[in-house]
Amino acid sequence: MGLKASTNKKESGFHTNWDQNFVSIGIHELQDDEVDRTHNTTGNTSIVRGMAHSYSSLEEVSAALGKEGLNASKLLIGIDFTKSNEWTGRVSFNNWSLHGIGDALNPYEKAISIIGKTLAPFDGDNLIPCFGFGDEITHDQEVFSLHSDHSPCHGLEETLSCYRKIAQNAKLAGPTSYAPVIEAAIDTVEKSGGQYHVLLIISDGQVTRSSDTSDKELSPQEEETLKSIVNARSYPLSIVVVRVGDGPWEDMKNFGDELRARECHNFKMVNFTEIMSTNATSAEKEIAFALAALMEIPFEYKAAVELGILG
Repeated sequence: MGLKASTNKKESGFHTNWDQNFVSIGIHELQDDEVDRTHNTTGNTSIVRGMAHSYSSLEEVSAALGKEGLNASKLLIGIDFTKSNEWTGRVSFNNWSLHGIGDALNPYEKAISIIGKTLAPFDGDNLIPCFGFGDEITHDQEVFSLHSDHSPCHGLEETLSCYRKIAQNAKLAGPTSYAPVIEAAIDTVEKSGGQYHVLLIISDGQVTRSSDTSDKELSPQEEETLKSIVNARSYPLSIVVVRVGDGPWEDMKNFGDELRARECHNFKMVNFTEIMSTNATSAEKEIAFALAALMEIPFEYKAAVELGILG
């Protein structure tokens, strides 16, 4: 059964005074003009790879995040169960469904594992609420919990175990909207008393946009997603969308323009496939992905503290 999150939330200023910050991890510092401020790492892979060479493990990345000011963070996970997962792994995942379960980890498992390991030191109870969206029950309206009783997963291993069970039986559907999972995340933050959270949305495709939607218009799914991202600015919540599979992602450019116009700096997109396709060792690619996804998190945490929206 799907979970319907309320959309009647307050709106205030998690977006305030954001761009004055540099993106810095340890000794590395990227000026604003080197970072795509739509929060899309596509095109910045070489920068991230350069940074990754200064770290030898995900533990070192975690330590750097702490050094830069991240004191505590809880993880939320949203997983895309739309139909396109069946074919968007043709190039990047050896013609398998992106949710295929086998001896090797699929892109969803890899992304969950890398981010889960990196953020684990900042989560005291290690409880991870996990949601699915886009299946034949929830479509673009609701989310479902990976636990039937709606409880969070206990740690990374249980998270992966629950995901694998769901992935083998899920009925994929659509359309794609991030709004339900963002609203579910906001509800979780509220119920936690305002603790800082990172919402990791792993998705194989852009928010649904029909062919009859003009270039200057947003689709209903884009409108709802945008409203939810704007709504999330009022909460200690950062949103990271991890793009897996072959795409396409071109339509997200207009969406990114809308986010930029509304100063939605609590949201970024990371191209997992591009990073994992680089000529580097597995460890180097994992570090590069963790940096791409999380290097701004310490500043977003400190912004939440300064704005007084942490519980």
